[in-house]
Amino acid sequence: MSTKLNTSVGTPTHTVVRRKKLFTRRDLTGYLFSAPLLIGIVVFSIYPMIGALILSFKKSSQSFIGEWAGLSNYQYVLTDSLFWQSIYNTFYMGILSVILGVSLSFILASLIHNISWLKWRNFFKGVYFLPNVVSLVATSILFSFLFNPGSEGLLNYVFGIVGIEPIGWFTDPKYARFSIVIMTLWGMLGYNTIIFIAALTSVPKDLYEAAEVDGANWLKKWFYITVPYLKPIIIFMVIIGTINAMKRFTDVWLIGGTAGNPAGSLMTAVLYIYRNGFLSSQMGIATAASYILFFFILVLTIVLQFTNRKSNFD
Repeated sequence: MSTKLNTSVGTPTHTVVRRKKLFTRRDLTGYLFSAPLLIGIVVFSIYPMIGALILSFKKSSQSFIGEWAGLSNYQYVLTDSLFWQSIYNTFYMGILSVILGVSLSFILASLIHNISWLKWRNFFKGVYFLPNVVSLVATSILFSFLFNPGSEGLLNYVFGIVGIEPIGWFTDPKYARFSIVIMTLWGMLGYNTIIFIAALTSVPKDLYEAAEVDGANWLKKWFYITVPYLKPIIIFMVIIGTINAMKRFTDVWLIGGTAGNPAGSLMTAVLYIYRNGFLSSQMGIATAASYILFFFILVLTIVLQFTNRKSNFD
């Protein structure tokens, strides 16, 4: 970096160039303070990623030592019907979770934000955020009782009162995936709602006042002011929700086991990786599947970012 100083006191202009040293004592202090974080990133993030990439090209069960397999691991994964079934299940549950979760939490945040009494507003914030502090394991156990397929399940008991036959929430392949979506909504709705409520406070009130002067009602103000103004936040929540949905593992593993029961309807991509890596001791296949999943997540993120930028230009 260079700085030019022009000085003129009865003499021609002179240019003084000062170049910053590449490494100063102040830089050394900064590097020393950031060293633990940098070492942690290298050891626990960069090194495992590179190691997994190398391992995906080998026939190995636990270490880098193994026969070189080339692209055979990737070929096996891409031709495995169980893998594509796991991708379908992941997308099915992920798309529903993201669409319903983001839209419902945004509507809920708008309603809570418009409550005039501050105490009631804080009350609803706490009520809807409470499920977010409950661990996913506890949530899965709770919904296992609520969605019990027999008549002793809470929901089936209520349905029985009105004459509806018991539903196999987690035991019927037709309902298992959607039951996971409902459970996910209960857990994620509060967090998304709090984020949207914080974003709603940044919308200028002048826009609403100008719209009221033009005769706009609350619905038009919501559609033409609130939604466009918070579009970057909405896209951000969609991207984060998509990434988390593609990494779904704990809840389906607790409810459906390593086989993704019933009938593989709860088999997700990460559960497929877990089965091959830790149950079948095929780390090469597992790491190859993990990098294919990483590619899917990367493409989805790029598409969402590109869609957001294109709409902003329009």
